Amino acid sequence: MSVQTANRTTAANPGVSTRAPLAAIEAELTFITPSDTKPTFHSSALTGGAPRVLFETERHRVPIHDMRPIAYSLSLDREGFELLRQPTAVEDLYDDEAVETRYYAEVEALLKETLGASRVVIFDATRRSDAGPGAPNRDGSRGPASRVHVDYTAKSGPQRLRDVVGIDEAERLLASGARVIQVNVWRPIRGPVERAPLALADASSVRPEDLIATDQVFPNRVGEIYHLAHDPGQRWYYAPWMTTDEVLLIKGWDSLDDGRARFTPHGAFEQPDTPEGAAPRESIEVRTLAIIED
Repeated sequence: MSVQTANRTTAANPGVSTRAPLAAIEAELTFITPSDTKPTFHSSALTGGAPRVLFETERHRVPIHDMRPIAYSLSLDREGFELLRQPTAVEDLYDDEAVETRYYAEVEALLKETLGASRVVIFDATRRSDAGPGAPNRDGSRGPASRVHVDYTAKSGPQRLRDVVGIDEAERLLASGARVIQVNVWRPIRGPVERAPLALADASSVRPEDLIATDQVFPNRVGEIYHLAHDPGQRWYYAPWMTTDEVLLIKGWDSLDDGRARFTPHGAFEQPDTPEGAAPRESIEVRTLAIIED
């Protein structure tokens, strides 16, 4: 598989990004309003439709920079995301069987080559659309996630590892010094993306105190994600007009805690230059655990 990677995730790339300002659009993002109590929301899997949010949110207009001029140097270890050109041979990403066999195999090969992972465990895939009720999935329809969030936390990342590979194997990996990175692979199903693109925060610009742990209630368990409180120092990026031949890698959790990016906030937004009659945004995100063992 040919991988055209913006920059590999290596030990040479930790630290704080010092990006010069780029051309940017201004758009509103939806942030959580901090409170004295732990926020909670009921997931789509529980409600059978839109999530039920039990906390306050607020919208802030922020500059969102075009990441394409710096795509060659983006790093999962610094900004927390990468933009890659990676065509797929799967013609219909609404075909569950094709996704779970051929597309999963492509994602696994991509992450092994890009990250040097010895093993990649895929545990979920979600389609999203901002048309009508959303895109179909086995557990219901999904629309874009507009609240800025991170899929996992310092608590729920290790728990997801235990849930996926088993308690004994998870403890073996963590005790042995293996590195586990939770990575979402996000791809447009229809392109170019004309509305509801993703905004991603440069993880090095996010203060730890602005990551608000939030209970996510499912039918049979309670998970935890981060929502993001607004801070003027946050730097935001997006990839304009993404095509079906491109993917975003988004880090949701990293077992390594040494100053590198561990959590990457992201959320959909409305482009101010969206053309009239723009096609709905349709996308698929595959959630993975990339395991790196010496």
